[in-house]
Amino acid sequence: MRWNDIGDVRCSVARALSVVGDAWTLLIVRDCFLGIRRFDDFQERLGISRHLLADRLRHLVEHGVLDKVRYQDRPERFEYRLSERGRALHPIITALLAWGDEWMADPDGPPVTLVHRPCGHEMTPVPTCPECGDAVTATGTAAVLHPHAMTRPA
Repeated sequence: MRWNDIGDVRCSVARALSVVGDAWTLLIVRDCFLGIRRFDDFQERLGISRHLLADRLRHLVEHGVLDKVRYQDRPERFEYRLSERGRALHPIITALLAWGDEWMADPDGPPVTLVHRPCGHEMTPVPTCPECGDAVTATGTAAVLHPHAMTRPA
């Protein structure tokens, strides 16, 4: 299977990766959560080529992760804002942040701290079960494969 066809696979992980599975794409989404919105600011922070950045931004807009909003008419200029679909990536970005802090941090500690705005305390995101409130772990979770998952899409 070619990478370009991964979005056609009957697997939610594969379909999600077809949209956000590129490292540059995730770093753009990360920067959006940090308040970056303009092309030149993305380019300066990431050190990415203009062509590659334009391609990744176009891809994120096409898939509804970012909204392209005009902020100036002459010359015409746009900024990129997280859509509802894009904001729904927050748990993924924070999970990667927590994993990186745990397993890849510098000796000086993590470069970013998350603060829960309502209470003002530093926090580490922990997925919890909406029914019982317990932490969700790999050993405490079962994936149930549904019968329709075994068929190939038409």
